[in-house]
Amino acid sequence: MAQRYALMIAPADAADTRDDYSGTFTPIDVTAPALSVGELSTQRGDGVFESIGVVDGHPNEVEAHVQRLAHSARLCDLPAPNLEQWRQAVTAAAAHAPLGEGVVKLILSRGVEHGPAPTAWATASSAPDYTAVRRDGVRVVTLDRGYDLGAGERAPWLLLGAKTLSYAVNMAALREARRRGADDAVFVTRDGYVLEAPTASLIIRCGDEFLTTAPSAGILHGTTQLAVFEHLESQGLATRYAKLSATDLATADAAWLVSSIRQAVAITAVDGAPLASDPALTAELNAFLLSPR
Repeated sequence: MAQRYALMIAPADAADTRDDYSGTFTPIDVTAPALSVGELSTQRGDGVFESIGVVDGHPNEVEAHVQRLAHSARLCDLPAPNLEQWRQAVTAAAAHAPLGEGVVKLILSRGVEHGPAPTAWATASSAPDYTAVRRDGVRVVTLDRGYDLGAGERAPWLLLGAKTLSYAVNMAALREARRRGADDAVFVTRDGYVLEAPTASLIIRCGDEFLTTAPSAGILHGTTQLAVFEHLESQGLATRYAKLSATDLATADAAWLVSSIRQAVAITAVDGAPLASDPALTAELNAFLLSPR
C-alpha cells in the first residue's frame, strides 16, 4: 500500500470534551523519518492498530473501529484513547485517501520506554487491487494455533482479543500457507476448533444459517463480520456465534474470509479439498461492503 498522507496525534485525555481536536494533529512527510529509535512499536510491537476501508473518501465502520481500538488499548494497559479525537483523525486522514479504495490506519503505541506519553499517528494510503481474489476466492490450509479454545479466557495476558502491532505470527502463517500451495490460512485450536484467519474473520454457511466463531474464543471481534451479519439479518437470514470445528469448515455449504480492506472472499478449498462457493452471494456482500456506510 502506497502511503499518501500521515499525521502525528498528540493523544488527548479520554475525559477531554473539546469539540475540535485539529490542533492535536501534525501532518508529516510520509517519506521522512518520524519515530524515535527507542519507539516501542518498532522495538517490541508494543501497541495496537486499526485499518479502516475508505471508499471514494468515505471511511466505513468508523465507530466500530475506534471502539475496538479502545478495547485493544484496554487489554494492553495503554491509556484510554479519546474516541472523538480519533474519529476526527480518521476524517482528516480519509480526506487524503485516493478515489476508489483506500485505507486509513490508526496506530497507538506505548511510545518510548519511560517516556511521558504514548505515540499515536494515522496514515492514508491506496488499497491493493483485490478484484481478482473477490471474484475467484482463496484456497486455505488449517494451521495449529498452539493453544486450546479456552486459552483466551483462561490467560488474558496473551492478548488474544487485541489487535496488536505484533503480527509476526500472522505473517509467518501466511508464508506457511503459500509453502503448502494455498493462498491463506485458518487457525485451529489444539482441541480442533476453528478460530480466524491471520488477517480476516471466518464466516461459514450451514444450510440457511451463517455462523462465526465467538470472540470469547480469543479472536478479534471482526468489524466486517459484524457488518456482514447485519446485512444478512436485514435480508431475513439467520446468523449465530458458535463453536465451530475444523470438520464444520470442511463440510460447510460455503465459507468466506471477511476483512476491512479485502472485504469478502470465498474459500474455494480447505487443505486441498474443494469447497462449494456462492458467487452471487459473494458479489452481493462485496457490493454492500464497498458502499458508504
